[in-house]
Amino acid sequence: MIIIKKYPNRRLYDTSQSQYVNLDYIKTLINERQEFKVIDSKTEDDITKSLLLQIISESEANENQSLLTNTLLKQLIRYYDTDMQYFLRQYLEQSLVAFIEQHDQVQGVMKNMMDNTPFGMFNKMIEQNMEAWKKSQK
Repeated sequence: MIIIKKYPNRRLYDTSQSQYVNLDYIKTLINERQEFKVIDSKTEDDITKSLLLQIISESEANENQSLLTNTLLKQLIRYYDTDMQYFLRQYLEQSLVAFIEQHDQVQGVMKNMMDNTPFGMFNKMIEQNMEAWKKSQK
């Protein structure tokens, strides 16, 4: 697990890379499905959730990137401090995981279809010929 330290000056430091990073780097970790944790450099408190919320908040400010509508946000707020809060959290998390898995499967099927088209097969043949040519040059 990658540990990111957040300093009082708001700078983020990746301890595994020994370098300062920014929110785009954190987004890259998320997209690459890397496990990480953000801790406060002074208190050692886990502040990962607040950083993730900051990323979401910045993304939501751009209407073209927005996922959360006002209606959806109002519905979520209504579930705070209710008996159903825990169940909604579980439901949302499981639903999103299932959605992402299905998305990945569809992408895999589409890639497979593209690889098996005449153009895809021709492209593979060219790549194999180039590899063979490179080996023969050595």
